[in-house]
Amino acid sequence: MADEEDETSSTLHPPLEGTRRIRLDIAYDGTDFNGWGRQPNLRTVQGDIELALSSILRRYGPPPTLVVAGRTDAGVHATGQVAHLDLTDAQAGSLLRPDRGRNRGGERDAGTALARRLNGILSQKGDIVISRGSLAPVGFDARFGALWRRYSYRLADQTAVRNPLHRVNTTWHHSRLDGDAMEAAAASLCGLHDFAAYCKPRDGATTIRTLQAFTWERAVDGVLTARLQADAFCHSMVRALVGACVLVGAGKLAPGDPVALREAAERTNAFMVMPARGLTLTQVGYPDDLRLAARAAETRQRRGPAHRAFVPPEASVPPRIANGTQVS
Repeated sequence: MADEEDETSSTLHPPLEGTRRIRLDIAYDGTDFNGWGRQPNLRTVQGDIELALSSILRRYGPPPTLVVAGRTDAGVHATGQVAHLDLTDAQAGSLLRPDRGRNRGGERDAGTALARRLNGILSQKGDIVISRGSLAPVGFDARFGALWRRYSYRLADQTAVRNPLHRVNTTWHHSRLDGDAMEAAAASLCGLHDFAAYCKPRDGATTIRTLQAFTWERAVDGVLTARLQADAFCHSMVRALVGACVLVGAGKLAPGDPVALREAAERTNAFMVMPARGLTLTQVGYPDDLRLAARAAETRQRRGPAHRAFVPPEASVPPRIANGTQVS
């Protein structure tokens, strides 16, 4: 399982002949899930959605399998997860049949109809919502077509107002943290680098990533929010980066130490991997429709050989995120 993206496979997911690809935008409270990926005898986000798909499409052949942008770990939430699936013509047609109340919403496309049907089942527990269903453009691949993923991490230190209504998506810290020092440490980590020190090792998976933005902001109520954006994140990378900054904020690491640890390129116990509950996948970015197929192919090629030599860039100027919005 991955904290963020699981990069061990580099298989593209072209739509099968005679199928229609559907994009699903998904939000979920990860508290009661053992992560995204389907696991035997454990409740997972993928497992619940695919079980609902099986119920909806049970008369129309094998149910589709979901391909996701970010395989979140146990306890990690999402407000902007993206997945795709392929429906046969028979499955798509069944969603639009007006008889027996199947298309009560009067939808004209299978994506919208499927989202409504899924929410009708998933609402029984209420911790997964299909925010939107739509027909995917040609070349769309939820995983390999993504340009970037964006996460946030909520942290309430000793000075923050501790709101019990946010207990499932906020980590509480016992002491006061220096937000300015954390911001300085975060900014120094951005760019194209080998993040092996911040990733749990996985066979065949590269740890070279472009961390496009990493910022900290303290809200009026005192809660600190980290916002991170990268082309992709490897196993435990987000929570490890946040953990290093927390130690800087607590005065246990110098602001320059996180970069020194990164340059050592070896997994270390010099920082903590933060609890999952504070982490939320907030958005996944994709190119315009004309570039989708090319982007997916490029990503697969780049993430192929994990042993590829890494040459650091001469310079990298990442974008900045303010209030969740990328600015130049």
